Amino acid sequence: MNFSSQSFSPGSSKKLIVTFGFFASTVIAAYMLAQYVIQGDMTGLAFAGLVFIGLAFVVAMLNNWRNGLYFFLGWLLFEDLARKFLGNNMAIYFAKDFLLIVVYLSFFLAYRRNEVKTFKLPFRAPLLLLVWFGIMQVFNPASPTIFFGILGLKLYFAYIPLIFLGYALLNSEVDLRRFFFFNFVVALVIISLGIAQSILGHTFLNPTVSSEELKELSTNYRVAPISGVSVYRPTSIFVSTGRFCDFIMVIWLMVLGFSGYLLLRHKRGRNFAFLTLAMTAGGAVLTGSRGTFMWSIINGLASVGAFVWGAPWRQREVTRVFRGIQRAVLGVCLATILLFFIFPNALLSRLAVYQETLSPSSTASELTMRTWDYPMRNFVGAFYYERWPYGYGIGTASLGGQYVSRIFHTKPPTAGTESGFGTLVVELGVVGLGLWLVLAVAICGSAWKIVRKLKGTPWFPVGFVIAWYAFVLLLPATFAGLQAYQDFVLNAYMWLLLGMLFRLPSLALSAQFAIGATPPQMPRPGMR
Repeated sequence: MNFSSQSFSPGSSKKLIVTFGFFASTVIAAYMLAQYVIQGDMTGLAFAGLVFIGLAFVVAMLNNWRNGLYFFLGWLLFEDLARKFLGNNMAIYFAKDFLLIVVYLSFFLAYRRNEVKTFKLPFRAPLLLLVWFGIMQVFNPASPTIFFGILGLKLYFAYIPLIFLGYALLNSEVDLRRFFFFNFVVALVIISLGIAQSILGHTFLNPTVSSEELKELSTNYRVAPISGVSVYRPTSIFVSTGRFCDFIMVIWLMVLGFSGYLLLRHKRGRNFAFLTLAMTAGGAVLTGSRGTFMWSIINGLASVGAFVWGAPWRQREVTRVFRGIQRAVLGVCLATILLFFIFPNALLSRLAVYQETLSPSSTASELTMRTWDYPMRNFVGAFYYERWPYGYGIGTASLGGQYVSRIFHTKPPTAGTESGFGTLVVELGVVGLGLWLVLAVAICGSAWKIVRKLKGTPWFPVGFVIAWYAFVLLLPATFAGLQAYQDFVLNAYMWLLLGMLFRLPSLALSAQFAIGATPPQMPRPGMR
């Protein structure tokens, strides 16, 4: 038998080893899965499946950080579905943190190979001050354990580097469209399930036997104070109705902005965006959440006014903007009409809740109390705690503190408030609140400068909704409650979208060069 000298070359040996490793891993995985099936351990089988999926994600993330980012977003959104049906396992809860680290590592390796572009943050000074102060607060003597501080650092700062990934993600308009269409496909699935759940009740998409920590969150009903109508507040794939409502808020703004961009720039994808807009409007109405209902109206009106102001009047394309506004209104009306004819009880019961609790003419109106009196009273209440000048330590009043208490058998300080600004005072003291406000103003100011540069271009609608989203999340939403910023979905999307916002002027210039036009002077964020 004749063996050539190339039969055992280093390359062929490496391929042989990889093939053998893959084969051996497959055999081991098949054996383990078979054991779970034989023993009837469906929970163990589900965990094993998640582990193998996670390992596949890790390999894909390390090979390509762009794909890894999409994998991470997918897991971020669907993680709660696994938690609901697998007993709120902490390994699932912290899996997103591991995947986030892998994405960061993959991006850093690509950066070292000069494969990505990055920029200098225009608000890096106030950001670094807040991060430095937060690290100091980890060692606050009033904090029962350092693990509350670690939790706080994760909730406040872990997703900030996504701003660099968002900036580097967009090399062309193709990347921009791919990102938004990916999110719209996911949104249609999540919101459709939420609409179905709002009609079928809490028995749909929730386990028969739920963990004690999640049971109350998944069986949340609201009763109209005058008519007595009871409506279910759906959670969709999430563990709580609040997280589902937060997701609707960010998707509502994204679809408004991207629809405006498509009307000024591209015909392809308009119908799909219109469908997403109508579905999101219907989902917002059926949430039974007064905050979601009001913010959807406020965000819609703000976007409409901004789109008219930033329309390309000189190019005489303002008619497209008005056409886009008509399409948006048509989408909302169409969604409402369909719900009225197909599921009238589901729609009318929720409208009754909104009318009876939000209308100024209603005897049971809570509009003033919920929008100003209650959050302001909670904010002022934070200053009644003795440590309001310097706080009790970062993370001591944050989301997830119950898990730290359970795992490490340590109770947090009794200080707490439902006001977001009040929580900042409780955790970081009045200095921390001041640093937060300075950073929020710096971020909003930097974002607004970019938006003004995009005025009169097709990218303006996308740029505006991103800047508006950052403003809403960092200031009014956080004033009402810190859980908005600490919701990992809202947090991750804000920083990721901000990175895209700072990249949009470069895309505008590239597009104008591509068609042979003379681009206006539009300075870009500092490259390095």
